[in-house]
Amino acid sequence: MHLHINTYGTYVHVKDDMFEIRKKAENGELEKKHFSANKVEGIILATGSALSTDAIKLAMMHNVDILFIEQNGEPIGRVWHAKLGSTTKIRKRQLEASLDNVGVKWTKTWLLTKLDNQLNFIKDLKKHRPQHADFLNDKITRIEALSVSISSLEARKVSEIADTLRGLEGTAGRLYFETLSYVFPKEYAFNGRSSRPAKDAFNAFLNYAYGILYGKIEKALIVAGVDPYVGFMHRDDYNQLSMVFDFIEPYRAFADEVVFRLFSAKKVNKSHVDELQNGMSLNKTGKELLVLAFTKFMDDDPIKHKGCNLVRSHVIQADAHSFANALIA
Repeated sequence: MHLHINTYGTYVHVKDDMFEIRKKAENGELEKKHFSANKVEGIILATGSALSTDAIKLAMMHNVDILFIEQNGEPIGRVWHAKLGSTTKIRKRQLEASLDNVGVKWTKTWLLTKLDNQLNFIKDLKKHRPQHADFLNDKITRIEALSVSISSLEARKVSEIADTLRGLEGTAGRLYFETLSYVFPKEYAFNGRSSRPAKDAFNAFLNYAYGILYGKIEKALIVAGVDPYVGFMHRDDYNQLSMVFDFIEPYRAFADEVVFRLFSAKKVNKSHVDELQNGMSLNKTGKELLVLAFTKFMDDDPIKHKGCNLVRSHVIQADAHSFANALIA
């Protein structure tokens, strides 16, 4: 269970060795809810909420991740216990891999998986939308060609082909999102990806979903002993979670599917977003709708993964451990 706190003025503290969440209801009365620390995996707090030191201590005792996020869902920082929880050999080998062809292999694997997910999504759309078959077949053919181009790239280290990889990935993304917009009802159509701020409701939802996913990816890497800052393809800029941005690529499809389902089922309306001066942002109602759908998708519906039935959150963690183990094998 993850506790998502996004109501302004909410206070999280401890009562009887349980997390107690206090907030004012619409009628002005104080609401209190209690959660056992043994059943909570993480606490996610948006700005405008408060957390007691006792709650932090209880979370550390039970290995509960505490994540602070911006209003757009992107992580600000997290509180984690002081123990590394894994061997430092993983991080040493990760740094070496960033400078040799092991990094090339993993980067290509992640990007090819991302493109495969995009292709599978479009192919699934084609099953239910025969009237768009010609348009969808064209996109499938073009993305498949980009996948072949990525597969054929060879280099001693990622930096030699990083710009080419980013270009091919970017082109695939543009074709993919053109496809999603094309099959939407007219009122939901959008003009490509946009962020900070989003130019439309779809991108507002997608940006927030990616923000949630960033937090999950960072936690999975930390638990596996992988340094979230030492990436292979993304640049090592100051305070940039380069490995998070690398490792997230195959799992963006999780966020895409949740948001697409909400829009295709016409569960989103104007009440879920606020107009900004130059774009749109999710409001409290929109965040609640998305968080509920995203949590269920990630934690309640198992999928087949390498011969096992796993919920998607556990798929990410299992893959992070596999990556860490492969580095030191």
